[in-house]
Amino acid sequence: QVQLRESGPGLVKPSQTLSLTCTVSGASITTRNYAWGWIRQPPGKGPEWMGVISYDGTTYYSPFLEGRTSISRDTSKNQFSLQLSSVTPEDTAVYYCLRHWLGAVPDPPDYWGQGTQVTVSL
Repeated sequence: QVQLRESGPGLVKPSQTLSLTCTVSGASITTRNYAWGWIRQPPGKGPEWMGVISYDGTTYYSPFLEGRTSISRDTSKNQFSLQLSSVTPEDTAVYYCLRHWLGAVPDPPDYWGQGTQVTVSL
C-alpha cells in the first residue's frame, strides 16, 4: 500500500523559502512510469498544481509560480521535497504531495498525502 506524508514547518515568514518534504512508503520514487509532485489549496480556493519530479529525476513546474518552485529528491531516503522561494501571504495554503501515473493521458494522481497547512505570516 502506497502512503505519502508531508512534513515541514507550518509557519514561514514573508520573503523566506517554504520547504516541505514528502516521505513515501510502499513504493519507490524511482519506479518507472510514476512521477511525484505537489499541489496546494489556498483557503476558499481550488487546488493548484505546482510541479512534479519524474521517476528519472526530470522536473516540470507550473508556469504560474514565476519560477519560484523547485522540487528535488533523495532516492536513498525515498523522499522528495518542495522549495518555494520568496513567499508572501498569498502562498498560505494546505500543501499536498501526490503520485502521478504516467501510463495514461492525462496523467492522473492515484495517491496523495493528508496535506499540511503552511501559513506565511510575520
